[in-house]
Amino acid sequence: MATPHRSHILSNFSAALEALRGDVLMMKDLTERNFANAAKGFFDRDSSRCKVAIADDEEIDLLEMQVDRDGIELLTRFTPVAVDLRQVISAMKIGTNLERVGDQAVSIARRACKLNEEPPLAEVGWLRPMYQRSIEMFRDSFAAYANGDLALARSIRERDIEVDRMNHELTSNLTAEMALYPERARGLVNLIFVVRSLERLGDLSKNIAEDAAFAASAEDIRHPSIRRVEV
Repeated sequence: MATPHRSHILSNFSAALEALRGDVLMMKDLTERNFANAAKGFFDRDSSRCKVAIADDEEIDLLEMQVDRDGIELLTRFTPVAVDLRQVISAMKIGTNLERVGDQAVSIARRACKLNEEPPLAEVGWLRPMYQRSIEMFRDSFAAYANGDLALARSIRERDIEVDRMNHELTSNLTAEMALYPERARGLVNLIFVVRSLERLGDLSKNIAEDAAFAASAEDIRHPSIRRVEV
């Protein structure tokens, strides 16, 4: 009788794990949609899209809570080990990072609403390359998670260095603009905060890629020089 009972438990665990991953994937889609709305509101001066991004953030928060509840239930009910344990832990950690990505979308949307009340700033266009780079990192980090692509997960770390460089360069240039045109300081400060949110998107994408690598192979790519430890 032991073997059928074991099979029954494994079957239930697999279904529960698949449901957990499904919630994380849904959360990712909602988060990406929110970020797209915030970006559209920012670059196209469309405050209605910003308001949608702000209102929809609650749905992401609720999903994060659901992922946490389901993950804890999986851990306590099935006490998974090895790769199964990694899958549960990674899903929960990615849920947390997705919620933080949603927070950055809200931050951009709020800054955009303020900017849209003032005359347009040509410097808004300076941020497009950083936005494109950051959102591509986000999409690829999740592709690495969904497909168990270790090579893609590893590549995100190097790309984050480029986003950090763009952050420093844009912040420096916008600060210089403030010195030249103090009458536009308020708008330029809002742009600097948007730059910081894009830099945070890069950081959070890197975090997701690290969790994807851990789920796929137990490899901790946060510290490449440290010897890998199997979990």
